[in-house]
Amino acid sequence: MMSGEPRAYPRNVKCEGVEVELRRMTAADQAAVLAFARKLPVHDLLFMRRDVRQPKVVAAWVRAIDEDRVASLVAVRDGAAVGTTAILHDRMSWSPHVGELRIAVSPDYRGRGLGRVLIQECFAMALELGLEKLTALMTVDQRSAISVFETLGFRPEALLRGYVKDSVGEVHDIVILSHEVARFHAQMAAYGVTDAF
Repeated sequence: MMSGEPRAYPRNVKCEGVEVELRRMTAADQAAVLAFARKLPVHDLLFMRRDVRQPKVVAAWVRAIDEDRVASLVAVRDGAAVGTTAILHDRMSWSPHVGELRIAVSPDYRGRGLGRVLIQECFAMALELGLEKLTALMTVDQRSAISVFETLGFRPEALLRGYVKDSVGEVHDIVILSHEVARFHAQMAAYGVTDAF
């Protein structure tokens, strides 16, 4: 297992000239994350498996962080959450080397590069956790998100037809993308490019 150096947070990043603070999510962020989730289009929530607009779901998310089952970042601008990430991993499973990446970005911050920055931060976090592979699930019609993931090296692995059902009972297909982060990092290191993440 490969393990990366811990990333320093909080840190500020610029997304099209707008400065956003990235920090590890804690219990102190629950209200901000809940307010953020409640502003997301419902369709964006379909791949998250749980309705993060519910206080008990966000509280469970924070407990999972405290229990080291989830690593999460929150992107903050002017005191409001504008993006979140979560890497779910289970060291007791048959796939302790795989993490599932979940990401959400405020509609107001899409197209500014924040999603790309958050995904890249997750690459570093995955290595820090000793993960070798990341997967991401999304509905097939989320073409912009799929495109961002693909430009960062994710590749489609599976299509699950009728996998999620929205609040009005309509079913949606989910695509699973994956990225071999440890292999990619090792290749970059072999070329002397250690700042790839």
